[in-house]
Amino acid sequence: MKYRILFFAGFLLFLFGCNKDNLVPIPSAGPNAIIDETLPIKMLSRPLMEGVYRVISGSSMFGGTVVVKWNRTGLSFSCYNGIHFVMEAGHLDSVVFIQGYWRDGYSDATGLCSMEIKKAEGGSMIVSGNGTQKILIRGAFGNGNGIPDQAFSLEYMRPFSDKVKNANFYILAHRAGGRTSDRLPVSENSIEMINFTEKLGSTGVEVDVRLSSDGVAFIYHDPDINTRLTKKGPLAGPISDYNWLTISSFVRLIHGEKIPTLEDALNFVVDSTLLRFVYLDMKASKEAMAVVVPIQQRVLQRAKNKGRDLMVVVGIPSSAVLEDLMTYPDYQNIPSLCELTVDDVKKVNSKVWAPRWTLGTQNDLVQQMHKEGRLAVCWTIDSPLWIQNYLNNGLFDGLLTNFPYVAAYYHYIQE
Repeated sequence: MKYRILFFAGFLLFLFGCNKDNLVPIPSAGPNAIIDETLPIKMLSRPLMEGVYRVISGSSMFGGTVVVKWNRTGLSFSCYNGIHFVMEAGHLDSVVFIQGYWRDGYSDATGLCSMEIKKAEGGSMIVSGNGTQKILIRGAFGNGNGIPDQAFSLEYMRPFSDKVKNANFYILAHRAGGRTSDRLPVSENSIEMINFTEKLGSTGVEVDVRLSSDGVAFIYHDPDINTRLTKKGPLAGPISDYNWLTISSFVRLIHGEKIPTLEDALNFVVDSTLLRFVYLDMKASKEAMAVVVPIQQRVLQRAKNKGRDLMVVVGIPSSAVLEDLMTYPDYQNIPSLCELTVDDVKKVNSKVWAPRWTLGTQNDLVQQMHKEGRLAVCWTIDSPLWIQNYLNNGLFDGLLTNFPYVAAYYHYIQE
């Protein structure tokens, strides 16, 4: 009886234990929100709003240009310096209203933003889908939950270039869409993060794959259970030492989410997002392919059945994982991504080569991959300067980053 009481006491501490502040709260417009009263922008009209905008007011904060791009749930504004906007848009009559918040990805700075496109300044053209593409977005931004009181205005400059429109470029977000350490509103490697990351400009994700002691594949980055990634609970030590029932019952991610199985996470990508690329970073190496590859195949078939253009590749980060893949029947026909040498890429016929960004653009090897019908993506690149350099001077088909909105800015602004 004594041990049972201690167990339940520990379980209650797990459920209600205090954690340090691990997020930057999302500002709320509260009673000043108007989006719920508006009508949605028609799908055919949304591309008319996309493009490169000149900053008329607010350039000292956001730079001289802003990229505006629709995502699955709203509008993304991306700036050169890591400041980005998560916005929603709708219309009343011929006026377009845009509301949301801005966030500096390299700090905790954030605030509300409220804007509109008047009827004569592009609103009528957007709502009807006809007319000259001359758009002025006028509004203001604030700090925290304060009322937006600093002028912020944008003027449409140009659409995305043909280079951008014709590129099948992947903006891949780390750890299912973003790191917990960047104090996002949802936890890394969670379904909630997968659902959120498109708001940041992501078109694909990398997830970290581990196996429970009874052979269930799930996504989680670190080898151990710790308070960096999880709430305080009754379990400790290597997470793969526990069976899946124990993990799913007693471990909660830092913002309270359950750790998802790999199959549940991938099915969510197929069913509920527009993401086009999933990179399975294999943290488990021993006999993991026998578990993961059948999941990959089922998910790819699910995507095909739904008409989804989705690439799901098994990552090969080490020689141990490479050897594990090569034990699988018909391994050369399993879609994979190899982080090792180009010779290893050929050995297992990987669809994607993924070198570390510190090795340089390696354009000669990237071109070699392209000639062989393969893709090349680079990991994990976070500095705005280096992201700009790789996009301007490299030939990669995608970048893996913790700051997808920075990659989005430098990708979409290319001429």
